[in-house]
Amino acid sequence: MEISPNIQAFVFHFGEMGSRWGFNRTVGQMYALLVVNESPLSANDLASALNISRGNVSMGLKELQSWRLVQVSHIPGDRKEYYRVTGSIWDMANTIFEERKKREVDPTLSLLRTNLLVSANNPQEEYAQQKMQEIHDLLEMLTQWAGELQRLSPENLSALMKLGAGVSKMLSVKEQLFPSQTKAQGNDFER
Repeated sequence: MEISPNIQAFVFHFGEMGSRWGFNRTVGQMYALLVVNESPLSANDLASALNISRGNVSMGLKELQSWRLVQVSHIPGDRKEYYRVTGSIWDMANTIFEERKKREVDPTLSLLRTNLLVSANNPQEEYAQQKMQEIHDLLEMLTQWAGELQRLSPENLSALMKLGAGVSKMLSVKEQLFPSQTKAQGNDFER
Protein backbone atom coordinates (compact mmCIF):
# COMPACT_ATOMS: atom_id res chain seq x y z
CA MET A 1 0.00 0.00 0.00
CA GLU A 2 1.40 3.38 -1.05
CA ILE A 3 0.84 6.53 0.99
CA SER A 4 1.58 10.08 -0.12
CA PRO A 5 4.46 12.05 1.42
CA ASN A 6 1.94 14.37 3.09
CA ILE A 7 0.12 11.48 4.77
CA GLN A 8 3.44 9.82 5.61
CA ALA A 9 4.63 12.99 7.38
CA PHE A 10 1.44 13.07 9.44
CA VAL A 11 1.64 9.36 10.27
CA PHE A 12 5.28 9.59 11.38
CA HIS A 13 4.62 12.69 13.46
CA PHE A 14 1.58 11.05 15.07
CA GLY A 15 3.80 8.11 15.96
CA GLU A 16 6.17 10.43 17.81
CA MET A 17 3.25 12.06 19.60
CA GLY A 18 1.77 8.67 20.46
CA SER A 19 4.86 7.88 22.49
CA ARG A 20 4.05 10.94 24.61
CA TRP A 21 0.39 9.93 24.96
CA GLY A 22 1.07 6.51 26.40
CA PHE A 23 1.60 4.10 23.50
CA ASN A 24 4.65 3.34 21.39
CA ARG A 25 5.66 5.00 18.14
CA THR A 26 4.59 2.14 15.86
CA VAL A 27 1.16 1.91 17.48
CA GLY A 28 0.75 5.67 17.03
CA GLN A 29 1.67 5.38 13.36
CA MET A 30 -0.78 2.53 12.84
CA TYR A 31 -3.56 4.50 14.50
CA ALA A 32 -2.79 7.62 12.46
CA LEU A 33 -2.93 5.63 9.23
CA LEU A 34 -6.30 4.18 10.23
CA VAL A 35 -7.60 7.66 11.12
CA VAL A 36 -6.77 9.17 7.73
CA ASN A 37 -8.10 6.24 5.67
CA GLU A 38 -11.77 6.32 4.83
CA SER A 39 -11.99 2.55 4.36
CA PRO A 40 -10.81 -0.06 6.86
CA LEU A 41 -7.31 -1.51 6.47
CA SER A 42 -6.06 -5.06 6.90
CA ALA A 43 -3.01 -5.97 8.92
CA ASN A 44 -1.18 -6.57 5.61
CA ASP A 45 -2.11 -3.05 4.45
CA LEU A 46 -0.70 -1.56 7.65
CA ALA A 47 2.48 -3.65 7.47
CA SER A 48 3.24 -2.71 3.86
CA ALA A 49 2.38 0.99 4.24
CA LEU A 50 4.51 1.39 7.35
CA ASN A 51 7.20 -1.11 6.35
CA ILE A 52 6.89 -3.06 9.60
CA SER A 53 6.53 -6.77 10.34
CA ARG A 54 3.16 -8.51 10.55
CA GLY A 55 4.02 -9.54 14.11
CA ASN A 56 4.57 -5.92 15.07
CA VAL A 57 1.26 -4.99 13.42
CA SER A 58 -0.54 -7.78 15.26
CA MET A 59 0.80 -6.63 18.65
CA GLY A 60 -0.02 -3.01 17.80
CA LEU A 61 -3.58 -3.86 16.82
CA LYS A 62 -4.07 -5.73 20.09
CA GLU A 63 -2.87 -2.66 21.97
CA LEU A 64 -5.17 -0.36 20.01
CA GLN A 65 -8.07 -2.71 20.75
CA SER A 66 -7.17 -2.68 24.46
CA TRP A 67 -7.33 1.12 24.32
CA ARG A 68 -10.75 0.77 22.60
CA LEU A 69 -9.51 2.88 19.66
CA VAL A 70 -10.07 0.40 16.81
CA GLN A 71 -12.64 -2.21 15.92
CA VAL A 72 -12.53 -5.23 13.66
CA SER A 73 -14.74 -5.43 10.60
CA HIS A 74 -15.16 -7.99 7.84
CA ILE A 75 -15.78 -7.66 4.13
CA PRO A 76 -18.17 -10.27 2.68
CA GLY A 77 -16.24 -12.91 0.72
CA ASP A 78 -12.89 -11.89 2.26
CA ARG A 79 -11.47 -13.91 5.16
CA LYS A 80 -9.13 -11.12 6.33
CA GLU A 81 -9.92 -8.92 9.27
CA TYR A 82 -10.05 -5.20 8.61
CA TYR A 83 -9.60 -2.45 11.16
CA ARG A 84 -11.19 0.94 11.47
CA VAL A 85 -11.10 3.64 14.11
CA THR A 86 -13.85 3.67 16.69
CA GLY A 87 -15.96 6.83 16.71
CA SER A 88 -15.02 10.42 15.95
CA ILE A 89 -11.91 12.42 16.74
CA TRP A 90 -13.69 13.68 19.89
CA ASP A 91 -14.34 10.05 20.88
CA MET A 92 -10.63 9.33 20.35
CA ALA A 93 -9.62 12.19 22.64
CA ASN A 94 -12.09 11.04 25.31
CA THR A 95 -10.94 7.43 25.07
CA ILE A 96 -7.26 8.36 25.34
CA PHE A 97 -8.04 10.58 28.33
CA GLU A 98 -10.07 7.82 30.03
CA GLU A 99 -7.37 5.22 29.45
CA ARG A 100 -4.58 7.51 30.65
CA LYS A 101 -6.66 8.38 33.72
CA LYS A 102 -7.27 4.69 34.43
CA ARG A 103 -3.58 3.81 33.99
CA GLU A 104 -1.95 6.85 35.62
CA VAL A 105 -4.25 9.09 37.67
CA ASP A 106 -6.41 6.45 39.38
CA PRO A 107 -3.44 4.48 40.81
CA THR A 108 -1.91 7.76 42.05
CA LEU A 109 -5.16 8.76 43.74
CA SER A 110 -5.43 5.31 45.30
CA LEU A 111 -1.90 5.52 46.71
CA LEU A 112 -2.53 9.02 48.04
CA ARG A 113 -5.79 7.95 49.72
CA THR A 114 -4.04 4.99 51.38
CA ASN A 115 -1.17 7.18 52.60
CA LEU A 116 -3.54 9.83 53.92
CA LEU A 117 -5.36 7.28 56.08
CA VAL A 118 -2.19 6.64 58.08
CA SER A 119 -1.60 8.95 61.03
CA ALA A 120 1.53 11.08 60.90
CA ASN A 121 4.14 10.10 63.49
CA ASN A 122 6.34 13.19 63.32
CA PRO A 123 6.46 16.71 61.86
CA GLN A 124 8.15 15.50 58.67
CA GLU A 125 5.34 13.00 57.98
CA GLU A 126 2.74 15.62 58.87
CA TYR A 127 4.25 18.03 56.33
CA ALA A 128 4.45 15.25 53.72
CA GLN A 129 0.79 14.39 54.30
CA GLN A 130 -0.21 18.04 53.87
CA LYS A 131 1.52 18.06 50.48
CA MET A 132 0.00 14.69 49.55
CA GLN A 133 -3.43 16.07 50.49
CA GLU A 134 -2.86 19.06 48.19
CA ILE A 135 -1.85 16.76 45.33
CA HIS A 136 -4.87 14.54 46.02
CA ASP A 137 -7.24 17.51 46.05
CA LEU A 138 -5.80 18.88 42.81
CA LEU A 139 -6.07 15.51 41.04
CA GLU A 140 -9.62 15.04 42.32
CA MET A 141 -10.62 18.50 41.13
CA LEU A 142 -9.03 17.97 37.71
CA THR A 143 -10.64 14.54 37.39
CA GLN A 144 -14.09 15.90 38.26
CA TRP A 145 -13.64 18.81 35.86
CA ALA A 146 -12.49 16.52 33.06
CA GLY A 147 -15.45 14.22 33.74
CA GLU A 148 -17.81 17.16 33.35
CA LEU A 149 -16.11 18.14 30.10
CA GLN A 150 -16.43 14.58 28.79
CA ARG A 151 -20.19 14.70 29.30
CA LEU A 152 -20.51 17.72 26.99
CA SER A 153 -21.40 17.24 23.36
CA PRO A 154 -18.55 17.91 20.92
CA GLU A 155 -20.31 21.09 19.82
CA ASN A 156 -20.64 22.43 23.37
CA LEU A 157 -17.09 21.39 24.25
CA SER A 158 -15.78 23.17 21.16
CA ALA A 159 -17.73 26.30 22.08
CA LEU A 160 -16.38 26.15 25.64
CA MET A 161 -12.81 25.77 24.39
CA LYS A 162 -13.26 28.80 22.15
CA LEU A 163 -14.31 30.78 25.23
CA GLY A 164 -10.97 30.02 26.92
CA ALA A 165 -9.34 33.41 26.39
CA GLY A 166 -12.57 35.20 27.29
CA VAL A 167 -12.86 33.29 30.56
CA SER A 168 -9.27 34.22 31.46
CA LYS A 169 -10.07 37.88 30.86
CA MET A 170 -13.24 37.63 32.98
CA LEU A 171 -11.28 36.07 35.86
CA SER A 172 -8.68 38.83 35.57
CA VAL A 173 -11.40 41.48 35.79
CA LYS A 174 -12.92 39.65 38.78
CA GLU A 175 -9.53 39.73 40.52
CA GLN A 176 -9.28 43.47 39.93
CA LEU A 177 -12.83 44.15 41.14
CA PHE A 178 -12.85 41.75 44.10
CA PRO A 179 -9.22 41.17 45.16
CA SER A 180 -10.00 40.01 48.71
CA GLN A 181 -12.65 37.52 47.55
CA THR A 182 -10.35 36.01 44.91
CA LYS A 183 -7.51 35.67 47.44
CA ALA A 184 -9.85 33.96 49.96
CA GLN A 185 -10.97 31.45 47.33
CA GLY A 186 -7.34 30.73 46.47
CA ASN A 187 -6.63 30.08 50.15
CA ASP A 188 -9.48 27.56 50.24
CA PHE A 189 -7.59 25.46 47.71
CA GLU A 190 -4.38 25.65 49.77
CA ARG A 191 -6.12 24.17 52.84
